[in-house]
Amino acid sequence: MSVAFKASCPDCRARFELDAGALRLAIGGSRRTTFYSFTCPECAAPVRKPAGERIVELLTGGGVSTLRSV
Repeated sequence: MSVAFKASCPDCRARFELDAGALRLAIGGSRRTTFYSFTCPECAAPVRKPAGERIVELLTGGGVSTLRSV
């Protein structure tokens, strides 16, 4: 069973669902360096959004690949 994550693009305002393979999660040492990113399937804009603890939990639990930075 694959997990779908709801997302939206701040550029074109499209709303869509993405699978875990379309998202990337970066976990850093601070709130500023912890974020998730994806490419909008509608307008191809790169999107980067902050990820708090709950978002990190949901994304990692759903199989999103994670990059940890120092």
